[in-house]
Amino acid sequence: MDFLTDLTDIRTVQWLACAASCMLAFILMVIKIPHSEHTKRLNNAKFTIAVSFLVCGFMMAFSLHKYPYILEYEEFSALTMLITVSFSTMAISYSMVNILDDRIIPSNILSINSFLLAVTSFLLIDAFLGDGGRAYYLISLTATLALFILQSIYYIVKFDKAYRKSILVLNSYYDEDEDHKIRWLRFCYVIAMLTDVFLLVYMALPDGFMKIYIAWYILFILYFSANFISFIGSHKIVLDAFAHRTLSGQDLFPAKQIRPKEKNPEEALDTRQRDIEFRKIARNIKQWVADKKYREYDKTREEVASELGTTPEMLAFYCSIEFKQDFRSWRIEQRINDAKKILLEDRDVPTSVVGDICGFSDRSNFHTQFVKLVGCSPKKWRETGGQPEKTI
Repeated sequence: MDFLTDLTDIRTVQWLACAASCMLAFILMVIKIPHSEHTKRLNNAKFTIAVSFLVCGFMMAFSLHKYPYILEYEEFSALTMLITVSFSTMAISYSMVNILDDRIIPSNILSINSFLLAVTSFLLIDAFLGDGGRAYYLISLTATLALFILQSIYYIVKFDKAYRKSILVLNSYYDEDEDHKIRWLRFCYVIAMLTDVFLLVYMALPDGFMKIYIAWYILFILYFSANFISFIGSHKIVLDAFAHRTLSGQDLFPAKQIRPKEKNPEEALDTRQRDIEFRKIARNIKQWVADKKYREYDKTREEVASELGTTPEMLAFYCSIEFKQDFRSWRIEQRINDAKKILLEDRDVPTSVVGDICGFSDRSNFHTQFVKLVGCSPKKWRETGGQPEKTI
């Protein structure tokens, strides 16, 4: 273990990778998530990722164990990293897609992928350590690389599909722009795929560079784990939306060809009934605005409609008739108008805090919506005293 004193030794970096991956696997294993329909996918993802970290720890320990017997240790380390990253790519990709939508990837894909990886990994190690000849080694390496590249492409396509659909589900369920709550998933996934690409690059470089890649991989799993654990602590708002179909038996986006035709509120109500319902909604909305309820976010359509004493469908119908826009757009206008007043009346309050006060949980969304409706940034609105057409 004297090599641990030399940070430039690849064995030191491998030892750190082994320790870090095992530690992270242990932490994920001991984290308890209350079992429910909300958290079933999250528990499965947690377990799958923890197992992939254990595979990483095993491969690092296996490499260190073989060090005294292998002359081409740098090349051998590259192969063990290929196996490690293949398993982690599979586990992380499957888990992240499954969190977003468990119907995108068939349940048996993980088992098939794991089996193929185990077979190609065994053949690759056997070809390198055994005496099967150069042809056997090249065939095994080619098969492993091909599987690695194909699975990466497959999961990229599936993740993109799941992410796009999940944004629609999340925004529809909460009637807000809530995509920032799962943005970390996309960012981490991009880094994971870049880690895959970097591996192929480092395998083509001369000896001495693989330890740099292993160090990068350590940083990646630490960063990913920190974000994943943070998500576990604040998952409910996201999983409420994703679990909506399972819990309610309804699909937010059912297939058009099998969707039963429903009567809209205009057809279901006569003029007198509609007027009575509209007057009730108008009274409730007036009080709702006076109480600044539009500042509240992370509420579902059903919760907001319940506060207004109506149904989501009737509320949407009312807004389309009375406001000539949907409820989300109208509520954003109320928030922006509120923000415009605060920016001028309380100049000591930072613009980012103003956005949060007025109901925007995401700073970038506040800035985007403000510019869209007002025509200038919150900062310029404040600096010009509410007259952005003036030049300073």
